[in-house]
Amino acid sequence: FGFPHLTSSSSHTYSGPSIPAMSLRGLCAIVTGATSGIGAAVARDLASAGVDLLLTGRRKSRLEELQRQLPGCETLPGDIVDSELPSQLIRAAVKAFGDVHILINNAGIIETGRVGEVDLERLGKMVRINVEAAFRMSYAALEHFKERRRGHVVNISSVLGTKTREGAGAYSGTKYALEALSEALRMELAGSGIRVSCIEPGLVRTELHDHYPVHPAETLGMSRPLLPEDVARCVRFVLDQPEHVLIPRLMLLPQEGKI
Repeated sequence: FGFPHLTSSSSHTYSGPSIPAMSLRGLCAIVTGATSGIGAAVARDLASAGVDLLLTGRRKSRLEELQRQLPGCETLPGDIVDSELPSQLIRAAVKAFGDVHILINNAGIIETGRVGEVDLERLGKMVRINVEAAFRMSYAALEHFKERRRGHVVNISSVLGTKTREGAGAYSGTKYALEALSEALRMELAGSGIRVSCIEPGLVRTELHDHYPVHPAETLGMSRPLLPEDVARCVRFVLDQPEHVLIPRLMLLPQEGKI
């Protein structure tokens, strides 16, 4: 079946200049939580696009391995809940590359459980990483970007930042918080030259669920969850848009996924 109202004719053909995608080569990105999973995949993808990288995470040996794989990138190991780390990362990126243009706010953990079963201490740690540290990192980057009237913050959220499931209320809450921050900042910074985006993946096969006795893919009967590289492609797509285009939210799900 066709859509006759969309057929091309000379009177409806756009004849203006083409608008190129954003060139990422030579820009500098900070990637948090870069030692595995989505963070590492994003680092590799952006490196292939010519982006200068400052990578951070807690596992120094993993960062050193990435540095060997991606010549020219810089690393700064640290715990993202350290309140001094965001400003240290900004300074390190400027020192190494002259400026910083992109923040990939990716560091995060997941803790779930029902009433009477969940570990409240681990929930508190998750809130500090997923919310407090993400907010601190965002604001540190935005202070830098506002001085230059350009920059892009990409927050790695989750489909569970738009809904929740039994036992996942706390994790969803951390992602809802990130969604709320991103939307508020989008409005606050409209017209400033600074963009804020949220990537909302469904289930991704990473180390995030290694502490689960049964992987959620099995629980959900999902044979092909997303891969970190799938999320990395979406991050690149969001960054690649012309300067006048903003994608505030981009959700990606496994083909088997149900919402």
